[in-house]
Amino acid sequence: MFERLPPPASTPPAARFLVAATAPGPAATPASAYESSTAYVELKVRMHRKLIGMINLAAIEQLEPADFRAQFSDIVNEVLAGEQIPLNGAERARLATDILDEFLGLGPIEPLLKDITVTDILVNTYRHVYVERRGRLEPTEVRFKDNGHLLRIIDKIVSRVGRRIDESCPMVDARLADGSRINAVVAPIAVDGPVLSIRKFSEKPYSLEHLANFGSLTTEMASVLAALVKCRFNILISGGTGSGKTTLLNAMSRYIGEQERIVTIEDAAELRLQQSHVVRLETRPSNVEGQGEIVQRDLVKNALRMRPDRIIVGEARGAEAFDMLQAMNTGHDGSMTTIHANTCRDALGRVEQMISIAGLDLPIRSIRAQIASALDVVVQLSRFSDGVRRVVSIQEITGMEGDVIAMQEIFEFRQRSVDADGRILGAFGATGVRPMFIERLAVQGVHLSLSPPAAG
Repeated sequence: MFERLPPPASTPPAARFLVAATAPGPAATPASAYESSTAYVELKVRMHRKLIGMINLAAIEQLEPADFRAQFSDIVNEVLAGEQIPLNGAERARLATDILDEFLGLGPIEPLLKDITVTDILVNTYRHVYVERRGRLEPTEVRFKDNGHLLRIIDKIVSRVGRRIDESCPMVDARLADGSRINAVVAPIAVDGPVLSIRKFSEKPYSLEHLANFGSLTTEMASVLAALVKCRFNILISGGTGSGKTTLLNAMSRYIGEQERIVTIEDAAELRLQQSHVVRLETRPSNVEGQGEIVQRDLVKNALRMRPDRIIVGEARGAEAFDMLQAMNTGHDGSMTTIHANTCRDALGRVEQMISIAGLDLPIRSIRAQIASALDVVVQLSRFSDGVRRVVSIQEITGMEGDVIAMQEIFEFRQRSVDADGRILGAFGATGVRPMFIERLAVQGVHLSLSPPAAG
């Protein structure tokens, strides 16, 4: 990879990236000066700036990241030797890793992105970084040098996916290469400094079996949801922020047949479907001149012309809900979407509101009839105080009763108490109602036998 930029014969292998010799540094600084986090951050920033002036950035672009990482620690050690900074081996290794994260990764938060126990990263200005582990928030010792440093990391993230963030567009939704979702807010909206939120997703998407093992639902509930997906029922997944809607949608999507053509529509692409025949569409914000915006409703309309078997909308937020229902009512069975709501009934109310803002002069009963005809099942999730996400209700839409959409609950989660450690105690169970979809499943060769409701 180095033939285009051959180093001098006397140049050691570790210095192949260098464009200038390492200059001697200032007198040695006592090691105790680097014990505090502030001093360490200042040292890292100073070393980073020095290396930027020394490293041939064009050579880095020609290398694989693994090759660059293998030689980078040697370069850092050479510079440290010239600077005469007294650090032990562990401190040098940490410094090399942190500076490398500035070059190839996302700086101070890169280790948090690699930590599989972290599910959310919440950056409240450069001073405070929190993470969620096992459903609970906790502070970290991670710090940025200043708000300008944090803003550069945010800009690096959004520029990779063709988004922008500045004073004229101070809010942005974007995604990382692994599908993790990020939201950033900067001045003038963010008063104290840039704010960054990252919702991480597992490298290997969870299955319904995994979620059952985690206690999010029972194996019986998982088998019912799998059967509903296989038999092309239209499903609405409802829940609050961070309740696991996207995780459940990804898990359920695994039961879509390989022979089906799937079109996904999202604000920031985060769905990770396992099938081979998937078309992924993503909205686009307006440009600097305020033109060129493409919203979810535009994508739903276009998806209908792409010969989809199923349409999956990552999250319904506005007028696209009407077009989604139209698709479900016109031959695109098996479509799914998520929505923010606290109960199954509230979810239908929110869909009704979204259709109302679509600019259509339809009576309420007509809108509700459209909803009842299009949707078959509503799945409700909730994030409890112990950090566990649970499927708290699965309800079937049975039609209209007068002007009201009729529903019946098939499964529920009942909370009984909280133990001394704050864990929620409760039980999942069937309500005893025989769902109407049992016959529809049987016609398609899927036979379910639901257990009777638990006593008490």
